[in-house]
Amino acid sequence: MSELVLVINAGSSSIKFSLFETGAADPVLLFKGLADGIYVDPKFVAKDADDNKLVSESMPADMPKNHDSALRHMLAWLNSRIEGRTIAAVGHRVVHGGLSFCQPVRITEEVLKGLDETIALAPLHAPHNIMPMRVLAQLLPTVPQVACFDTAFHRTQPEIEQQYALPYEFSEKHGIRRYGFHGLSYEYIASVLPGIDAKAAAGRTVVAHLGNGSSMAGLINGHCQATTMGFTALEGLPMGTRCGTIDPALILHFMSHLKMDASQIEELIYKQSGLLGMSGISSDMRDLHASKDPHAKFAVDYFAHRVVREAASLAAAMQGFDALVFTAGIGENDDIARATVCNELRWLGVEIDEVANAKRSGEARCISLPSSRVPVYIIPTNEELMIARHALKCVAA
Repeated sequence: MSELVLVINAGSSSIKFSLFETGAADPVLLFKGLADGIYVDPKFVAKDADDNKLVSESMPADMPKNHDSALRHMLAWLNSRIEGRTIAAVGHRVVHGGLSFCQPVRITEEVLKGLDETIALAPLHAPHNIMPMRVLAQLLPTVPQVACFDTAFHRTQPEIEQQYALPYEFSEKHGIRRYGFHGLSYEYIASVLPGIDAKAAAGRTVVAHLGNGSSMAGLINGHCQATTMGFTALEGLPMGTRCGTIDPALILHFMSHLKMDASQIEELIYKQSGLLGMSGISSDMRDLHASKDPHAKFAVDYFAHRVVREAASLAAAMQGFDALVFTAGIGENDDIARATVCNELRWLGVEIDEVANAKRSGEARCISLPSSRVPVYIIPTNEELMIARHALKCVAA
């Protein structure tokens, strides 16, 4: 009987899960879902691989409102569905690996201590990524767990791309450097690109991971050469509610002239800016496209313009590029944003096929004209599958 791999992606108030079946060449998705609103109004939703909703319910009122209880509820539901099969491994998405973790690693007490030391690098994410590991060590004590890091893929960047122009002691003693994020998504794209365009996979590819959190990366032969995010997932492109790159002295201005404290500034740059802040309407591209408010259009245009600028920057870092790939929520589904970006990149040889671009499909496909010097693709990402692959490989080793 086949074994199963459970993938966990825990946030501050939610736990996303995916359950994969092993045995085929690649793990096959069985179920996915999430526990959401954990500390306020906990709800549990589960779907099958075809996105059919299997359950949508509030968690029991007498259940403590915390991650521990949410995990127990999730596991109870999964156990009712797996029909005697066993969970062979659990893979966790971890946002930040710091300097110590540059590849997936099996979780031990020593590893957990090392992960605790990365909390200072990602205080908003790391505690919530780490906590389920300790809970599941109690709930599933015999099941191996594996940590997979969003920063690991970018450690192949040249040192000149990883450093800031600060005194070296900040990098050497405090780990202040450009780490990059969304690495599991880029790694998945790199893994499937050879089957889509072998020339591009072996060459220079700009990948645009555009969603509520957005970043871009330049890959050479499937390895990261440069990326837009840096020490945190705030640098680079504007996002749904994050501002992206701004003049660092603005923070000093906020503090000294506007009398804002650290928590107010954090709220502003992480939760009140980006598409939401610029439009004053929504962080969702669909809402902005539907709006007639000029601020909504400006926010969309600004976002696309910054993508174009970063694409050119990545092309410069790689001395050109051989393909452009769109992925993630906006990248896969927003034909207007894609068309705007591609039309502004015509000077680099990009020619988009408007009909192919407008077509709705969940499959990987080419959306450029045959005459385009740079082929353009939409490739749906699958970070969960990447984590499942890593978990199986790590446990087997």
